[in-house]
Amino acid sequence: MAGSPRRAAGQRLQLPLLCLLLQGATAILFAVFVRYNPETDAALWHWGNHSHADNEFYFRYPSFQDAHVMVFAGFGFLMAFLQRYGFGGVGFTFLLAAFALQWSTLVQGFLHSTHGGRIHVGVQSMVNADFCAGAVLISFGAVLGRTGPAQLLLMALLETVLFGINEFVLLSLLEVKDAGGSMTIHTFGAYFGLVLSRVLYRPQLEKSKHRQGSIYHSDLFAMIGTIFLWVFWPSFNSAPTVLGDGQHRTALNTYYSLTASTLSTFALSALVGEHGRLDMVHIQNAALAGGVVVGTAGEMMLTPFGALAAGFLAGTVSTLGYKFFTPILEAKFKVQDTCGVHNLHGMPGVLGALLGVLVAGLATHEAYGEGLDSVFPLVAAGRRTATSQAIYQLFGLLVTLTFASVGGGLGGLLLKLPFLSSPADSQCYEDQVYWEVPGEQEEEAQGPLRAEEPDSRA
Repeated sequence: MAGSPRRAAGQRLQLPLLCLLLQGATAILFAVFVRYNPETDAALWHWGNHSHADNEFYFRYPSFQDAHVMVFAGFGFLMAFLQRYGFGGVGFTFLLAAFALQWSTLVQGFLHSTHGGRIHVGVQSMVNADFCAGAVLISFGAVLGRTGPAQLLLMALLETVLFGINEFVLLSLLEVKDAGGSMTIHTFGAYFGLVLSRVLYRPQLEKSKHRQGSIYHSDLFAMIGTIFLWVFWPSFNSAPTVLGDGQHRTALNTYYSLTASTLSTFALSALVGEHGRLDMVHIQNAALAGGVVVGTAGEMMLTPFGALAAGFLAGTVSTLGYKFFTPILEAKFKVQDTCGVHNLHGMPGVLGALLGVLVAGLATHEAYGEGLDSVFPLVAAGRRTATSQAIYQLFGLLVTLTFASVGGGLGGLLLKLPFLSSPADSQCYEDQVYWEVPGEQEEEAQGPLRAEEPDSRA
């Protein structure tokens, strides 16, 4: 019994000590290695005698701003569906993304943008860091409500490194195309989180079953996240693409794909729902699958019809996944996927990668003209055929799945270390474990707020 107060004190200090340690370490690394790039440095920019309007900031910042809103508001509120875990969903999204932006700047900088031993940063670095934060938050969705904040920070620490390495292998070594991140963001984040969830499997999670459901206002808050993500997704996919027709085409393909996935989601939700009623879980999530599925092929000559077809297929697969596959995933494979990231990010991400394989294999000089050099420079230069580019695209998917699976397994073992605090089986999906909740008494004193069947995400 004497050890209990000491253990409680240790758990109390875990988050503040880890936050201070990580912030201190990143600050020192920033001081040593990070510098402004020529687009940002006052001396270098004015020495080049550029016009102010030429600065990359004016071309990239609108897309960055939209992606930034997606990360913090879109992902945050999308995870607010749990009736007793709104603070955790939005608040821990805020924490993880803020850390991931700093840490990924360093990791991606060392891999992609070092000059004379220094990392040069600008608006494009901000976009790339947001993409990494998006992958971390996808993984967070798989273990939402079942992990403590210290565990989540360590997850982000490991995942950001592996994300950067996987991205470097795909984009720099294999030279595959994946501007919107069907592979590097969605597939990687989803399967990292799913394997992590499998390692952290809780056989007694039924003790928290009554908190797994949503209530009217929590679903409404989650729908706010959906709308933010849906509206800004064309910017997200097009943010890193080559300026001009490539960025224009990516935004257009994403725009149409999202509309089609929304229609297919409404159709399938009513078709498989009881008494033909719509399920808000499907609408909140599967309607977004169109943005995921064109992440790889969005800058390619997918055609508007191809974007509609891809979006419709993604919405259908995602809706059916929420209805039928999620229960199988837990019952047969022991993967407890709180937000259903397998249905929104995993399967549509894989479909998007395969779509990229198909469209790359069909690339011709006739279809792209002089634009082939900006989309497939190796094919335009004759160093690869369209078929070999497609094979590289497929290999990139396999590499991503390998990194995600191995990384998720390692992350699960890390998070299971006995000194790391996590909520008890009977206290999962409960804000009061880590947050001061105004006007609330301890659950033990008042009993469960609402006993109901688990939300169909989980």
